[in-house]
Amino acid sequence: MENYLAFTWLLLIGFFVIMYVISDGLDLGTGILFPFVKSQHDRDLMISSILPVWDGNQTWLVLGGASLYGAFPLAFSALLPVLYVPLFFMLLALLFRGITFEFRLKAKTSIKRWDRLFFLGSVLAAFVQGIVLGTFVQGFKVQNGILVFGYLSWFTPFSFITGLGVVAGYGLLGAGWLIMKTEGQLQQQLYRIAKILLLLVVIFLVLVSLWTPLVDEKTKMFWFNPDYFIKLAVLPMITGVLLASLWYMLHKQQERFPFWLTTGVFLCAYAGFLINSWPYLIPHEITYWQAAAPRNTLQFMLVGVLIMLPILLYYTFSAYYIFRGKVKEVIKY
Repeated sequence: MENYLAFTWLLLIGFFVIMYVISDGLDLGTGILFPFVKSQHDRDLMISSILPVWDGNQTWLVLGGASLYGAFPLAFSALLPVLYVPLFFMLLALLFRGITFEFRLKAKTSIKRWDRLFFLGSVLAAFVQGIVLGTFVQGFKVQNGILVFGYLSWFTPFSFITGLGVVAGYGLLGAGWLIMKTEGQLQQQLYRIAKILLLLVVIFLVLVSLWTPLVDEKTKMFWFNPDYFIKLAVLPMITGVLLASLWYMLHKQQERFPFWLTTGVFLCAYAGFLINSWPYLIPHEITYWQAAAPRNTLQFMLVGVLIMLPILLYYTFSAYYIFRGKVKEVIKY
């Protein structure tokens, strides 16, 4: 029974994470694109496209973190010391970005300064999330039930590359979102930017895919195992088809497909990470059932999430539905 409950919570937290990555990724990507759009009016339109939904997107991050703490306390307590510094910088960047977002809406003479700060906060938050991802992919060392780490063990050449990859990926996601939401000269500019970002994403995907087996021997043994190789090859093939389709849709200047195809690329990358980590919550060291809380705790939390999750999903999709369509005028509070 405990294993089924633990697996249910693993699925829930995985869902919370991908919801955060997609929803907050598009508005982080919007901030990442700021320096490439010179018109102040166009940047105002970009902000207006995310203004009704951006604050609700981060609810998924809070829900995922709280669920990890409650459902898998062993993993939470083991990971926090290792990732404390990057997580601190990520939360600081998100907080700082929220402040600049609000001040930018009220600014009259210093709006360009707030634009630069909004861009920096978006890039830092995305980069640190990539750092955390790279740290997970590298794996951890455990001695006597405690993770062994140095103060900069999370910052390696590999995690640096994954950080840059996430920045490029969020930028592409943001470009796809803005292509759907804008028109005219700004939209044409975003098509060109999206093509450049797509090339960068492909480069980072290839680089990380080739580098991962070198930083983790167990990953190499798993992905190149003849018993699994053909089945696992399906995932990179699907990713390749999505990337090729994305380039074609950008070339044909389709409005809706670029965002959803980019979302598909993120889902494939996420699936690859989960396959590589299974069944470990802390890769190759602690499984999800070993890290799970007692059954009573999991059952009590599940009641709460079954009540709140439909409300949160309804609010999220209602917000996107109500504010669907093109942004043609600058929105102010």
